[in-house]
Amino acid sequence: MTMLLAPTTSIEEGVRPADRREQHALIGPNAVIQLAEALRRADLAWVAHAAFAEADAEDWLSMPPAAMVDERKVAVLHQLVRRSLPRDQALAVMRDAGFLTANYLLVHRIPRAAQSILKLLPPALATRTLVPAIRAHAWTFVGSGHFSAHAGSPTVFEVVDNPLCAHESADHPVCAWHAAVFERLFSVLVSSRVHVVETDCAAQGDPCCRFVADWRGAAVH
Repeated sequence: MTMLLAPTTSIEEGVRPADRREQHALIGPNAVIQLAEALRRADLAWVAHAAFAEADAEDWLSMPPAAMVDERKVAVLHQLVRRSLPRDQALAVMRDAGFLTANYLLVHRIPRAAQSILKLLPPALATRTLVPAIRAHAWTFVGSGHFSAHAGSPTVFEVVDNPLCAHESADHPVCAWHAAVFERLFSVLVSSRVHVVETDCAAQGDPCCRFVADWRGAAVH
């Protein structure tokens, strides 16, 4: 299973350029589309309109982007939503947006045959198969950030210079969108027992945003 994802598409819309540096300021459109949908599902249309207007992206509500978008504008959107809502509500919205993003990938970007094979494998082997595919397509969800992944039990994902929390300051991890994407993919393809926790976050002053995926039933600290 050398090509886990659809060979003609990335994990998000858009075609990867030959030179990665040309893509450094772009991120996949689902970081926008599913955020708007999560706000709608939470009956927070007023937050969506206010945040998208302030980010000069109100047109994205009526005409969702179909290609890669400027990561700086997406970062402003995510941070405006986080600032506009109480902490728990903001994290819940971001988590739902990540859940919806992963569902999109499962329906449109990861072939059903590959999914069927992964589900038959033991979690450790499924992880060693899935993680390289995620790593190969990381440019679509970390933008100019630097992504690394260490398959194991648990599995660890790290994003250095995560653009979606750039220049943000918080006393708690804020990257619930990324955490939910990883958790949903792993819960469907690796183990229904998986739980993903962001243990470190650049918004807290940590050197990277670190996500730990654990399906062993033990608490993650």
